[in-house]
Parts: sequence; structure tokens; C-alpha cells
Amino acid sequence: MVSAPLTADDGKERVRLWLRLLRATRLIEAELREQLKIEFDTTLPRFDVMAALDRAPDGMMMSELSRFLLVSNGNVTGIVDRLVSDGLVARTARDGDRRAFIVKLTEAGTKQFKAMAAAHVRWIDAMLADVDPEEAAHLAGTLRTFQSKWEGGH
Repeated sequence: MVSAPLTADDGKERVRLWLRLLRATRLIEAELREQLKIEFDTTLPRFDVMAALDRAPDGMMMSELSRFLLVSNGNVTGIVDRLVSDGLVARTARDGDRRAFIVKLTEAGTKQFKAMAAAHVRWIDAMLADVDPEEAAHLAGTLRTFQSKWEGGH
């Protein structure tokens, strides 16, 4: 099968797609931030850190956590410090190395995260209620293809 040559219009459609994805992301993110603040008196970055730690029950090194979240170590450190002081995350030195820390959710942190995660699913479901589940699966699959290309460094 021979592909048709790319045209300037192809590029414009891809830019339109990008802008629509960006706008949708920003609108959804703004609503999530608001709901987290109202219902749980927390922030989206705190939620993101707790979500990452929930996926790693044995904990994560601080450097792994920042890599996973695609943010700087400094950003993660501030959030983790506050979560530790709130009793939601525990931080321990790795193998006696006082510079390398492993962080993980405490029992209280796990309980709070489960409640936030359930609410998060409800909010997203409500915001995207007009999207047919099959179409959502198709779009998610398409975006996964892009993601694997970008994360591979290609």
C-alpha cells in the first residue's frame, strides 16, 4: 500500500489535534485541582505523588519518584516533606545511606489515597460521560502508540 504524500493541510490537522488535546487536558486538570481542593483539601501534585507510591507498595527511591512523575527532585522533596509531616508517607534511609531515601505510603496514606482515587475515577467518568467507552478505548490506544514512540527516544 502506497501512502499519499503529506500536505500542509496534514500538518495543520495535527496542530489542531494537539491544540484540542491540550485544551481538554487543561480543562480536565483544572476541574481535578478544584475537586481535590474542595473534597480533600489537597493538591494535584500531592495526589500524583501518592498515586505513584500506591503503585509501588515496597516504596520508591526519591530519584525514581521524580523520574516517574517527570518533575525535579526538588519539587518531589517538598511534596514528600509535607506528606511525611502529615503522616501519609514514611521516608527511610536506604541501606544506611543517609543520602538515598525510600518513600512509601503509610497505612493512613493508603487509606486516604484510596478515597481520593475512587473520587478521581468518578470525576473523570462524569467529565467524559459523553465519550463512548469504545471510542475512549480507541483514543487511549492511539495515544499509547504515540507515547511509546516518544518515551523510546525516537
